[in-house]
Amino acid sequence: MRVRIEDQILFIHHDDLPQYKKSGSIVRNSYFWALKAIAANANRSRDWEYDEEVWLALQRLLLSFTESNYLGLRETLLEFPVDQTIPKVLQPVSTWE
Repeated sequence: MRVRIEDQILFIHHDDLPQYKKSGSIVRNSYFWALKAIAANANRSRDWEYDEEVWLALQRLLLSFTESNYLGLRETLLEFPVDQTIPKVLQPVSTWE
């Protein structure tokens, strides 16, 4: 998932967010609701925002869904721009674009 940090807010690109589907996969829908639950702002057609205080929770959530092997790595890995430093707490679940 493409991300960026501005003013200590992590933004996940809206095109890379999981989609909720009423009759969809339980795992994907759970992933959607878990990400939405810790987001500061989670509007449908905008990037979702995560305050620095929930980055550890985000890291644990991403690791948990990655380890379940139900979702692809592309869906659970944060991809930072190459010119941005990855915060230490997010390094286990991040890479550069």
